[in-house]
Amino acid sequence: MTGETKPQDTSLRLRFGASLLIFVSGYSPLLLILAVKDLQIIDYVPTPQHPRLFCLFIALAIASSLMVLAAVKSIRSGLVVEVTKASNKSGEMFGYTIPYVLSFVRIDLGEWQTLVSLVIFLAVMFAMAYRTQTVFVNPVLAVAGYMLIDCTFRRAATETQAMVVTRVPIRIGASYTFERLSHYLYVAAEVQENSEENP
Repeated sequence: MTGETKPQDTSLRLRFGASLLIFVSGYSPLLLILAVKDLQIIDYVPTPQHPRLFCLFIALAIASSLMVLAAVKSIRSGLVVEVTKASNKSGEMFGYTIPYVLSFVRIDLGEWQTLVSLVIFLAVMFAMAYRTQTVFVNPVLAVAGYMLIDCTFRRAATETQAMVVTRVPIRIGASYTFERLSHYLYVAAEVQENSEENP
């Protein structure tokens, strides 16, 4: 009895742990806002009312953002493709700003109902982002200079349309190295220097 061995997919996948980290980084500004709202002035010194939650929010915001930025910058390999169409969709990153209305609502982190409601809300948002594979639509990356491009590119005889996270402008006709994160999401690693001119 013989069996065929499926080729191994070497592309980077957005597994649950990585997706959760990226999602948390996307809401790191909200965590910082909630931490600031927890401060009160005591003897002219800003003091958190709930020190453990305050430290947790600050640590999560900083650590997740730094790790995601480092992970994106570390991408150096992938598929070499030629871009045939490109359209800037960076405006979709502003979708993350909707939950920031929470920052204008009075929130008492000492009330368990508030914390449970916040966890439920973020859990639903994460489930939607994870299932739709859109966790990389991230305001932290936008602040760092990354763009979201709706891109059509060709590799060999195959043409693919997907969203690409990139820090460099995508030019039609140029070649790039794209690392696949999911079926319809890629990260641009680098520009191929020899693609400017064809002999």
